[in-house]
Amino acid sequence: MPWKDAKRAVHKQMPANLIKMKQHCKEEWPKIQPQGYDGYDGLITLYRKQLLQVIAANIACPPSEQIRELVPESQAYMDLLAFERKLDQTIMRKRVDIQEALKRPMKQKRKLRLYISNTFNPARPDADDSDGSIASWELRVEGKLLDDPGKQKKKFSSFFKSLVIELDKDLYGPDNHLVEWHRTPTTQETDGFQVKRPGDVSVRCTLLLMLEYQPPQFKLDPRLARLLGIHTQTRSCIIQALWQYVKTNKLQDSHDKEYINCDKYFQQIFDCPRLKFSEIPQRLTNLLLPPDPIVINHVISVDPNDQKKTACYDIDVEVDDPLKSQMSSFLLSTANQQEIASLDNKIHETIESINQLKIQRDFMLSFSRDPKGYIQDWLKSQSRDFKVLMTDVVGNPEEERRAAFYHEPWSQEAVSRYFYCKIQQRRQELEQALAVRNT
Repeated sequence: MPWKDAKRAVHKQMPANLIKMKQHCKEEWPKIQPQGYDGYDGLITLYRKQLLQVIAANIACPPSEQIRELVPESQAYMDLLAFERKLDQTIMRKRVDIQEALKRPMKQKRKLRLYISNTFNPARPDADDSDGSIASWELRVEGKLLDDPGKQKKKFSSFFKSLVIELDKDLYGPDNHLVEWHRTPTTQETDGFQVKRPGDVSVRCTLLLMLEYQPPQFKLDPRLARLLGIHTQTRSCIIQALWQYVKTNKLQDSHDKEYINCDKYFQQIFDCPRLKFSEIPQRLTNLLLPPDPIVINHVISVDPNDQKKTACYDIDVEVDDPLKSQMSSFLLSTANQQEIASLDNKIHETIESINQLKIQRDFMLSFSRDPKGYIQDWLKSQSRDFKVLMTDVVGNPEEERRAAFYHEPWSQEAVSRYFYCKIQQRRQELEQALAVRNT
């Protein structure tokens, strides 16, 4: 430690009096400062940061009554501290609420307008290429989100998990009548789908659209759907609805809360008179099915009069709530925190200057009231400091062994700082343990 090295260096010089000792301290201290201690600056920075945190938590001692008498404006500062404490508590509570809200899916119901159109290219006998000499049609499936306030427009394919177009099997055979698209991890999103086939007659087709749900949703078994009044929902919402049904009908065993006494409906669904609630997620696996696809029947017309007709369908889809991005940006924003930190530094510097001025004033007042007594007390204090520097004993054992020593004004702040450091240390240990467990 730098202070211990300074004591040793001064001890080697063997100062004859306090003046010599002060001179040696001034000479030796610059030699010991940060050159030999890489973490010294970090230690000072950490101390200032922790001190500001203590002040913000209102653990630090408020200005004394003497300062209030000298500076009446200090009462306004105390009122501001009290208001700031309430404001910090409110902001912290709201931040926790936002963090909890972000853990749950935040969705909005929106309308996706689906456009289905087709074009027909008749055969041209004079065409050079094989494509032009054969009649063909082209089917287009496109769509867009109505009243989309987002800056980044979502691609049409991002709303679907799969798309299947079933053509007339009699016209295109059993091997070429299906057109399928399925989402994969490497899928490139697109604004629409196009299907081109040869033909000069109108074709009936069926479009099967499977929506992409995040988190995944499931279709309930008909018996379970009638019991809960839910057709399609996420797994967590289904389990929550089951638990609500158990509480409403008082099916939980009164002696063993872990078990559920099944009524006639539960017995029909789960095929047992009694079960643990922890077994329900596993038993639900056989009762949850993929959601029903959206089925659209369409006629691909080759009539020139129908070429400009476009079929439109509105589909309900779930999109992320735009408020979610705003809430995330609020949590990640550091601009206000930097401004608050700079203001806290200014407040800390102002308090330090007030304390220094108070010390100087107290010194002058004490000296003016009783010069002789003050000089004697000052010499005693310097003598104690000299003994500390000349020995390796830290503190004053004679004073520390008396109970009155621990009833001085500094003890309350010392205890508060001690508990604050212990709480921070325990919090870091818990965060590290949770991080290891999550990984």
